[in-house]
Amino acid sequence: MEKGILYGVSVGPGDSELMTLKAVRVIEQCPVIAAPRTKGKNTLALDIASGAANIEGKQIIYLDFKMADETGSRSEAHKRLAEQVFSVLDQGLDVALLNLGDATLFGTWSYIEKLARDAGYETETVSGVTSFCASAAKLHASLTVMEHPLHIIPGLSENLEEELKLPGTKVLIPGDVNQDGKIDENDLTSYMNYTGLKKGDSDFDGYISNGDINGNGLIDAYDISNVA
Repeated sequence: MEKGILYGVSVGPGDSELMTLKAVRVIEQCPVIAAPRTKGKNTLALDIASGAANIEGKQIIYLDFKMADETGSRSEAHKRLAEQVFSVLDQGLDVALLNLGDATLFGTWSYIEKLARDAGYETETVSGVTSFCASAAKLHASLTVMEHPLHIIPGLSENLEEELKLPGTKVLIPGDVNQDGKIDENDLTSYMNYTGLKKGDSDFDGYISNGDINGNGLIDAYDISNVA
């Protein structure tokens, strides 16, 4: 039996209207959607996609993100998620795996795609709008012009001080919500579990407030897309 194709579909930073036409088309043509889901049963990427694409009647595979100490190493967690998808691809069904922001930027997709390609599956990445591009548009700001460079810097870079001295525009990607010195699925889980939490709520003050990257007093899609 011919195996299905695995698509990494970017759904953008939170506004369904920012999804590309191709993303909508691929989601609608695939019989199966793989949607990241957190311990709190949040499916933000699926919620965004359903605002632009018709997902009625589709099979939904929920990819449950768990804390690292529950799954072993990060690589083992990625293998577990990939195997869920592979079992469907082996039935000859195409799968659209949803990704916040752009799938190529600090995303789990890159790990799962590599596992898929190494296992002989056909894959395709559907690009999307990043959170920092959407933010620049809101601010009427240009990220770069002509010879003006753009640097995308992880918030926990070991050379952060030096990198911030580089010429041009710097996009700093924060996200270490639990302040353990690294940005990983644990931070993403914390974000997703507290989606919608706002300033004034009992659980907001403390380490969760560190995740309010855009400073609007709300844990929202913009904040989450920075670590997704």
